[in-house]
Amino acid sequence: QVQLLESGGGLVQAGGSLRLSCAASGSISSLNLMAWYRQAPGSQRELVAVIRSGGSTWYADSVKGRFTISRDRAKNTVYLQMNSLKPEDTAVYYCNIPPLWGQGTQVTVSS
Repeated sequence: QVQLLESGGGLVQAGGSLRLSCAASGSISSLNLMAWYRQAPGSQRELVAVIRSGGSTWYADSVKGRFTISRDRAKNTVYLQMNSLKPEDTAVYYCNIPPLWGQGTQVTVSS
């Protein structure tokens, strides 16, 4: 069974950067959409960024201009470059390549 393996989370000071990676452990037949979500304590999971099959992207207003989603289709991998991080970006980040979900990776931004 194909799994999504996330990496790159951690603790960073406000203003810093992190790059999250999400690699599929096997071949995925459909890569129409790849996305990142996040869930902060006590909050619902929210959509952060999307990259569609044609390469177009979408970002939540809260991260627009600071985060960049990209992919390597040959490697079945999606990335999330996060710059100018803020304490409110603290959350568990999940990648999603429907219908698969990653296990989540913790991002903590200290003030």
